[in-house]
Amino acid sequence: MNRSLLTMRAALVLLLGVLAGAGAGALTALSGRGGWAEAVLAGTAACAGAVAFFNWVIDED
Repeated sequence: MNRSLLTMRAALVLLLGVLAGAGAGALTALSGRGGWAEAVLAGTAACAGAVAFFNWVIDED
């Protein structure tokens, strides 16, 4: 029973999504426009969009 929890493709898609969401959230927080809640919402939306995009772009073998 030495199976991995995620495939390499799924791990890469999720990693890229989290990185995009963290970047968008950090840039929103640093802009000074809104509070932390707006930064979290922007990061979450960017993460969801990035996961959908990278799932479409990265080809399955």
